[in-house]
Amino acid sequence: MSEIEDGLSIGQVAEATGLTVHALRFFEREDLFLRPIPRSAGGRRVYGPEDVEWLLLCNRLRDSGMSIARLKEFARLVRSGPGNEPDRLALLQEHERTVQARIADLDACLGIIHDKVVTYEKHLRDGTAAGLWSPAPSP
Repeated sequence: MSEIEDGLSIGQVAEATGLTVHALRFFEREDLFLRPIPRSAGGRRVYGPEDVEWLLLCNRLRDSGMSIARLKEFARLVRSGPGNEPDRLALLQEHERTVQARIADLDACLGIIHDKVVTYEKHLRDGTAAGLWSPAPSP
């Protein structure tokens, strides 16, 4: 029988979430889990499916630019249970606005890049690409 019969090992959680074992230990040290991670009789961490679900959400929040400090605050709010839902909502709304602004900035960048791609395609097709944005010799 496996020592971690009713849960997931740190390796299984790393595989399921794409996080490294080192990152999972960091999350635990930084109190980013919603519960203390229990240990088996042999001292190995035993994770549950709810831990994986939480980590996948944390990955999305981090990938979208949420700082560890804000993630820690969100985890603290969730851990403390019912009654602070307006605070959780406010934190998520603030992050949503930040992500929407980043998307708008990236969309503007993409528009400029696309215009340059179209310009270069046209010049290459027409045989007029030579000298496009060639650096001029310094006087």
